[in-house]
Amino acid sequence: MNILVVGGTRFIGAHVVARLAEADHTVTVFHRGKHNADLVPDSVEHIYGNRLDLGAFREEFLSLKADVLLDTIAMNEQSAQIFVDTMQDVAPRVVILSSGDVYRAYDIMRGYGTGPLQEVPIRENGDLRTRLYPYRGESLRSDDAPHKHMDFYDKIPVERMLSQAFDTTILRLPAVYGPGDHRPWGYLKKMLDGRSVILLGEESAHWRFIRGYIDDVAEAIVAATVNALATGRIYNVGDGNYCTEREWVESIAKAANWKGEIRTLPEDKLPDHLGQLANPAQDLIYDVSRIRDELGWEHRTDLNVGMKRTVAWERENPPEEYDQSIFDYDAEDRALASAG
Repeated sequence: MNILVVGGTRFIGAHVVARLAEADHTVTVFHRGKHNADLVPDSVEHIYGNRLDLGAFREEFLSLKADVLLDTIAMNEQSAQIFVDTMQDVAPRVVILSSGDVYRAYDIMRGYGTGPLQEVPIRENGDLRTRLYPYRGESLRSDDAPHKHMDFYDKIPVERMLSQAFDTTILRLPAVYGPGDHRPWGYLKKMLDGRSVILLGEESAHWRFIRGYIDDVAEAIVAATVNALATGRIYNVGDGNYCTEREWVESIAKAANWKGEIRTLPEDKLPDHLGQLANPAQDLIYDVSRIRDELGWEHRTDLNVGMKRTVAWERENPPEEYDQSIFDYDAEDRALASAG
């Protein structure tokens, strides 16, 4: 199969591209040339350019005669519109990487939704958010703010625009972890720093959030990309075990050989920097039976196995930049002292 990938060199995309190439598909990647060249096999062809300049490469894309397009980085309406304008007739099918944050449950968990909790696990036809731009505040960030782009992030309009213009397959991904990403860092750093106690909220400790190990998520994307039966379908992806936040922390502790204590306090007794969930009664777990039944995909990596690999990588590759404010140990010690 001849596959054109837009993006495809960051954390998730690089793993997908590698698997497609290893399966002897012809793969061309359009990207800026800034990430993960070591993960991309030599057989992969490269077209270098910026997503915002996609239209300038239309003739080159058409010449590839691709069987399928995989868009890994459609993050907002602007990027989706550029894709729609450029990619007409480039391939008969488009695969889109979306997110489970499109569901209304996501807003309820963050304290923005009203009404009853959403039933879980959430199926692909579940209620979507009615409030767009989930990371936009009451006012837009300044133009020089490092996260300015998040004011315009939203997968809901991306899904709608691309599905109206193309025959699509939409994959709603979970929180993906594994070597190459720093998702456990907020807890792991405390363990590596020798903290004897990790604090969780009493309700948040029981909150369930769907996650997925990078190898399994990549295999799901490959399955949907190469299978024409996926045309016109939406698939949730993730580990169907639905671990709680406490179980997530316990897995990190086991992988790091940390012998400290996980303690819970009422949410209103936690320091502000711990980022309490607005409504931890709303779990964020998705039904993944459709992709299992239709495409034969299964998540295969046990949480503790995946976390062991992830923590080993984290030890060797700590993030160069991270939010220091989430490691306010003095505030945590005061909270523990007040709790007695």
